[in-house]
Amino acid sequence: MNESDLATYRAALATALAALDGEDALGSAGQKTVTLDQQAVGRLSRMDALQNQAMAMAQAGRRATQRQRIKGALARMETGEYGYCTDCGDDLDPARLNADPTAPRCMSCIRG
Repeated sequence: MNESDLATYRAALATALAALDGEDALGSAGQKTVTLDQQAVGRLSRMDALQNQAMAMAQAGRRATQRQRIKGALARMETGEYGYCTDCGDDLDPARLNADPTAPRCMSCIRG
């Protein structure tokens, strides 16, 4: 993998990381504790609010996982291991990296 390819993947990872930060800022309000106020909110409205809170927390978990994958890919770039399977050491298919720049393993190792 040449420096131009690495720069392209690094830029894609930085863009994805910035997008996750933006999503975190938007999603933080939905994760706040749902207060019980029977006078202002009915039972069904509270259930809906709890469901929205659970979905916001699940999305935050997804973003945290993706953030870890991005940081792992950036760390592999720094050590010169990016573009190689973390299990077998073979080159990763460029089409795979184009589809998912955070991919750490080749398709053979994923399939077992």
